[in-house]
Amino acid sequence: MKTGSCLCKGVSYTLTGPLRPSVACHCNQCRKTSGHHVSATQVDPDQIAFTADKTLAWYQSSPKAERGFCNRCGSSLFWRHDDDDGRVSVMSGTIDGATGLTTDKHIFVATKGDYYTIADDVPQFDTL
Repeated sequence: MKTGSCLCKGVSYTLTGPLRPSVACHCNQCRKTSGHHVSATQVDPDQIAFTADKTLAWYQSSPKAERGFCNRCGSSLFWRHDDDDGRVSVMSGTIDGATGLTTDKHIFVATKGDYYTIADDVPQFDTL
């Protein structure tokens, strides 16, 4: 079991079961919501339980996806796509302590910021 939260702890959660490797997304929306690229694991809906969600808000960022964030401290926490059977992408940096995760791939590198270089050997894809 893993735990995680936003910065102010208004949203906290537990994750159970295996976690998907992290995927680093460099799309414009992820860069706008985080200030850089996003790295997220993903869980099935029955793998996440909220221990606090009073400040959790959802923003419909596209016609088919929404982003979960804390409406008090502004932490970007979750992303979910309407067509993903309820699976929730969890921002890897919001997980407490050592995650045991590795980065599996970089996606949307064609739209990454020009101010940084991807300097690892992880596969890169221009789109999804």
